[in-house]
Amino acid sequence: MPEADYPRPVSVALAHPQSTRLGALFGHEAAAHGGRSGFRIVSTGVNGFLLRVQLIDAAQRTLDLQYFIFRGDQTGRLITDALRRAAARGVRVRVLVDDGETVAGDGQILALDGQPNIEVRVFNPFVYRGHSELLRGLEFLFDASRLDYRMHNKLLVADNSVALIGGRNIGNHYFQMDPRSQLADDDVFSVGPVVKRLSATFDDFWNSRFAIPARALGHRSPAPLNISVPHWRRQERRLSASLGLPGTRYAAKIQSDEPFADFMSGRLPLVWAWAQVVYDSPDKKSVRRGEQLGQLMQPEVAVAAAKVKSELLIITPYLVPAPEEMKLLATLRRRGVTIRILTSSLMSARSLLGQSGYMHYRVALLKEGIHLYEIRAQLGNTQGSGQTKQMSRFGNYALHAKQFVFDRRSVFFGSMNFDQRSRDLNTEIGLIIHSPKLAAQAAARFKAMTEPQNAYRVRLLVPGAGSAGKPHLVWDTVVHGKPVEYDHEPSSSVLRSLEIKLLSMLHVDREL
Repeated sequence: MPEADYPRPVSVALAHPQSTRLGALFGHEAAAHGGRSGFRIVSTGVNGFLLRVQLIDAAQRTLDLQYFIFRGDQTGRLITDALRRAAARGVRVRVLVDDGETVAGDGQILALDGQPNIEVRVFNPFVYRGHSELLRGLEFLFDASRLDYRMHNKLLVADNSVALIGGRNIGNHYFQMDPRSQLADDDVFSVGPVVKRLSATFDDFWNSRFAIPARALGHRSPAPLNISVPHWRRQERRLSASLGLPGTRYAAKIQSDEPFADFMSGRLPLVWAWAQVVYDSPDKKSVRRGEQLGQLMQPEVAVAAAKVKSELLIITPYLVPAPEEMKLLATLRRRGVTIRILTSSLMSARSLLGQSGYMHYRVALLKEGIHLYEIRAQLGNTQGSGQTKQMSRFGNYALHAKQFVFDRRSVFFGSMNFDQRSRDLNTEIGLIIHSPKLAAQAAARFKAMTEPQNAYRVRLLVPGAGSAGKPHLVWDTVVHGKPVEYDHEPSSSVLRSLEIKLLSMLHVDREL
């Protein structure tokens, strides 16, 4: 581990959040609801961006951020600048980022380290600090056992009183604001007792041996510009122009505190429910091997799924189940449980390698009687998509959300995909919320996203008796109001189809 012995002062979450405005408000509300926690699903990408800036601006004592990816693009820099403003008014800022998917420009967040009230740490960093894919690839090749272990968590906590947890990283396309790529996802706005439990997971990671101070890596890059609130309108014009979104009023929403003010005032009421925090310990590998005590997330979600009696809904961009998970799905089907899964199509897939692994499981899933849907890159209806028709017209829509809905009584939101990498090689975090109301909302979004004009329904077509043909897959959808059936997997090009077939021969499911 690079500079593993570098001095790392231990720090923990704010002990008395009730002394802050956020803590006092939501602490009283939680007490009035019998100690339950309050939640609101945030499915609109732009609102995910706005809420982050507004929460950072509202914090009085502490801010803790933990992300797999923290891009140095327009939204990433605006969030970084909001952190600088918070630190300037005395807020303690801790930022923990993973190093697995770092690209040129992302170092802007590391430049905050060492500024007054700000500390940045990097989870399991590469020794090489540049961005040459060749050199990073060579280091990975010679140190794969260490560098293949990544922190996939996504969490923001303000004053140990309010948290945003879900699947979104920091970056334009995670907020569905980039015409080249729009990723459907969710945040869960969370208050009440669950926030302290989430903060405790952050402290575990922050004080772990994997979290290396940015200054230990010798990284220095120019600090981002200090953009004060009055200059937001100028920055808004630049943001809208660069993203191709004329007429978007980000600055007006930021200054009006929309949607955050609606949560604070009760105009957008929270759903109060019991919830379970599920997460992997920072040293997940040692816990899995039985070398130390700790937390493992996937077994907790599997237990919730095993208790389902009638219906299981799953949204996952990557679908590469382990043998035990295939066995669990088969067991549920034998009990008569309806299982519906929405995942990526070849047209919308962001990772062809991940998609190539999924291809091996389609027939087996369909033979079990599981309903399988693949999201289209070009939506016919934006309801439930989290973005506007203006953005959807670019036709680069893709999944990034990770959800499980259990009998429409409980729901999981978090960072864990239904794949073997999330199970074995990444640390993950999420919430299992016991709320029929939130489960119904998640199920309604699932229904909207799996409408025929938005997704392909994958079927296994079995020839009739006496036919010489073999069973094969077909993809049903609706295009311009007319039903369409494809007997070959829809693809944007012959080259892409060839590439996915070649990749499917690798059989590296554990890495996917």
